[in-house]
Amino acid sequence: MTGGAAVRVVLGVSGGIAAYKSCELLRRFTESGHDVTVVPTAAALEFVGAPTWAALSGKPVASDVWTRVEAVPHVHIGQHADIVVVAPATADLMAKAAHGMADDLLTNTLLTARCPVVFAPAMHTEMWEHPATVANVATLRARGNIVIEPAEGRLTGADTGKGRLPDPSEIFEIAREVLSRGASVPDLAGTHVLVSAGGTREYLDPVRFLGNRSSGLQGYALARAAASRGAEVTLVAANVSLPDPAGVKVVRVETTAELRDAVVAAAPSADAVVMAAAPADFRPLGVSDAKIKKSDDGSSPTIELQQNPDILKEISQHRLRDGQVIVGFAAETGDSTGSVLELATAKLARKGCDLLVVNDVSGGAVFGSPDNEAVLLAADGERVDVPRGSKSSVAHAIWDQVSSRLSR
Repeated sequence: MTGGAAVRVVLGVSGGIAAYKSCELLRRFTESGHDVTVVPTAAALEFVGAPTWAALSGKPVASDVWTRVEAVPHVHIGQHADIVVVAPATADLMAKAAHGMADDLLTNTLLTARCPVVFAPAMHTEMWEHPATVANVATLRARGNIVIEPAEGRLTGADTGKGRLPDPSEIFEIAREVLSRGASVPDLAGTHVLVSAGGTREYLDPVRFLGNRSSGLQGYALARAAASRGAEVTLVAANVSLPDPAGVKVVRVETTAELRDAVVAAAPSADAVVMAAAPADFRPLGVSDAKIKKSDDGSSPTIELQQNPDILKEISQHRLRDGQVIVGFAAETGDSTGSVLELATAKLARKGCDLLVVNDVSGGAVFGSPDNEAVLLAADGERVDVPRGSKSSVAHAIWDQVSSRLSR
């Protein structure tokens, strides 16, 4: 999405109250240097007027096929787009798209586009769960479109539930992920993947805990990348303060025991499990109900530890789903017993997973950084070196390996 000619984005807006949020999405596209054409439906213009879209995009706006008919906009716009993002996508708009209807400029554009198409639905829960909408979404996905799962939260009026438009910043990130892969087929469509992220906390008392430096950035990049490749994604997040990736179900946990319970509950329905979280190896044998005080004589309390469950080993060696691909992570520094790769190779055999993502974290590298590099070790002996790049690029390298194994 950088360098060369500006990426040509079509932002379709259909008629829902969430249309106003797409102004923020448009701003993110334009501020990133993208050439954006806004194509609203007539109903969308009841919520946000054409002058707003024109001012924010720097281009004239029309919703019908008759404006500047000599330029054949109903064909031209879709033919020349690099990506089409429809946000919000109402039940009505997706029904028309699924059945090939073309009664306005946006639906004509969807029929002529040969680029990736991303739908960000927004509607009431009952509409999202209706069999007609379920069937239409399935049809769109089967054709290679990305239909993001809506978020849960406050809807129009006093209603709350699933159907809320995902955060515009996260829709933008999904679009970035899709564009990074060009016209690639969403190879994870029809799969359910489980990703863990962040670092667990083991409490000593109400205010202190044992923890680690995991930021959750790599796990969130994995979740976002999987969603952009068409997967249904469950993300178990341990103490991560990042916004929910668009289209991803997020389960929040704190301790290793909570992480284990959430992973074990979701793993049986997952085609792939990627354990990017950093669970604490140990927890205090006892937790004080009150804050541990300093002693007057300067002595320090003794903290007795016990081992936490080995989640990766458990789900690898007791699989409840045939053909499931399980990926572990190894943050290693190397020591007197072996190098980073030697220790990681032993861990791969000990855990029983299919792939192990090896990070050399000597000197605190990786933690909190937007970049990463890794070595992917496979149980079948394959090794893939992933050069330093964004955590998104590393995530896609991991999913490339997972996808190839799921299709075997």
